[in-house]
Amino acid sequence: MHVESDHSAQSRNLPPPARQASSLRVAPAPKDTLGCMSSHLQRDQGLCANGIEIHRKTMATQHLHYVETECSARGVLLGISMRDGHSRRVVSGRHASCHDFDKGSIYIRGFSERYRADIQRPFDFVLLEISQASLDRAIEDKQGKRVGSLVHVAGVRDDVLLNLAEALTPALDHPAGASMLFVEQLSIAMTSYLVETYGGAAPTTPRTNRILSRSHEARAKEMLRSRIDSSISITEIADACGLSRSYFIHAFRETTGHTPHQWLIAQRLEHARALLVNAETSLAEVAAACGFSDQSHFTRVFSQHSGVPPGIWRRRMRVGNQDRPFPPSN
Repeated sequence: MHVESDHSAQSRNLPPPARQASSLRVAPAPKDTLGCMSSHLQRDQGLCANGIEIHRKTMATQHLHYVETECSARGVLLGISMRDGHSRRVVSGRHASCHDFDKGSIYIRGFSERYRADIQRPFDFVLLEISQASLDRAIEDKQGKRVGSLVHVAGVRDDVLLNLAEALTPALDHPAGASMLFVEQLSIAMTSYLVETYGGAAPTTPRTNRILSRSHEARAKEMLRSRIDSSISITEIADACGLSRSYFIHAFRETTGHTPHQWLIAQRLEHARALLVNAETSLAEVAAACGFSDQSHFTRVFSQHSGVPPGIWRRRMRVGNQDRPFPPSN
């Protein structure tokens, strides 16, 4: 006759969750794609522009924290500090180094190596995750001495990248109203600048002027006009012209005096003025027809370029007191 022990009987009589409690493990805190605990972030914004992920991440907590990513083929990460007073301890194998970051300080690291950083003070970073394909394109476009990879740096001040990062922050704050053409231009410019400045190459000879052929200029302008009320990417236009993205942006600017984004904004405003002449068309309808995200966005851009809001401009047109015309876009 089998006699059951008290301990076995008690265990058998417990409900299933209680019997299994000892074997359960607490799930680790969720992390974002860059190895940071999401629960510690006060701001976590993101955009994507043709192979480049753009983020802004802010952590204000004073608690000890670390970020960690395993090695992968994801490319490189650029971080630009948007505030003073951050510091971190970076562990690489058996070696550790400490780095201080003030506003404008940057770091560049590759994903090909395991990375761990002990975060010792709050941070606010704009980050660009540049895919290997995007980096390879920028290296291929570079003139002069060939570059194999970017130099890894930490805590180095770079005012050029800070200014470009600050230009990106409005798009990160309001992604619904962001011009992806503008975001793509900036991300390509930042990648090209990284290759030029941190590619480990000797100084290059001055670039020769890059000018679009008449057919390429006409094709690019026609593509921009045809999508005046929606987004079009640099990649689409450059591919149609058989040019690299970086070359196309430089050549378009040297040919027209404007970046593609600036030229498209001028076209939208020109179209808006033509629509504003019709008093029956509401400002919201004009904004939608000209590719602005909403009436507020339209009013802000129109005021910046014309000196007065579109409603006032329309009223002045009615009485024959037309504002000075917008500079020609061709």
